[in-house]
Amino acid sequence: MVKFICGEKGSGKTKKLIEMSNADIKAGNGNIVFVATDHNHIFSLDYLVRLINAMEFNIEDIESFYGFLCGILSMDYDLDKVYVDGIYKLIKIEKKDIDYLIEKLNLLSEKFGVDFYIGLGVGSDYKLKQIPYKSSEYIIEVAGD
Repeated sequence: MVKFICGEKGSGKTKKLIEMSNADIKAGNGNIVFVATDHNHIFSLDYLVRLINAMEFNIEDIESFYGFLCGILSMDYDLDKVYVDGIYKLIKIEKKDIDYLIEKLNLLSEKFGVDFYIGLGVGSDYKLKQIPYKSSEYIIEVAGD
């Protein structure tokens, strides 16, 4: 399964991703990875959630991001879910790229039984109505508090 957590800057995307990852690790169904662009959330995440700072890996585009995720999957056969916060800080992603990314991630999800949750927003201000129609079933929209 692939889901994008969408909303405007300050709408609570990161908070939602952290809450979901902490709840999932407590459910104990498998390992959880949280990919971020810094280490700021190390104390917000349960100690069993593996935090990875993606900025350390020279990710430049969707293909290198896909390869990065494949590397994570290859190291942990018990991986259940991958949460990605701040993808827009890693790679330039436009509306037209979303369907392609979903297609690539769905292949990984089906083959390895891993779910992906990706925060999408700041700097791009994606909202549900701006996402290509084909992709809308993959969207969870977060509204500010």
